Amino acid sequence: MRIGELAEATGTTPRALRHYEQQGLITSARTANGYRAYDTGTAVRVRNIRRLLEAGLTLDDVRVFLPCLDGDLTAGPASARALRVARDRLAVLDARIAAQTALRERLAGALREAGESVASIDGP
Repeated sequence: MRIGELAEATGTTPRALRHYEQQGLITSARTANGYRAYDTGTAVRVRNIRRLLEAGLTLDDVRVFLPCLDGDLTAGPASARALRVARDRLAVLDARIAAQTALRERLAGALREAGESVASIDGP
């Protein structure tokens, strides 16, 4: 499929696709007339990239977790190393989520207290 077709199929822009390609996240072949041609499986990969980016992950995180979503993990030393990196990075993300959750709870408590204070000032 061509870049416009891939963009339409994945709900992204050709510019974003070119960026993903420059970052080595997707690949294309050049057709005889110079167009970029993408494998149909690339659409799934682009959707996975977008999911990871929309969740707030960095491109480095995407590189770590994308093989997990693609199902590209195979046996061997390279995949064992990739799994260790992914596990370690997941622990970092878990810690970040826990910190954000704790902060959210503190903010929610402060807002509840502020709301109660405003309600007592305003009266019934």
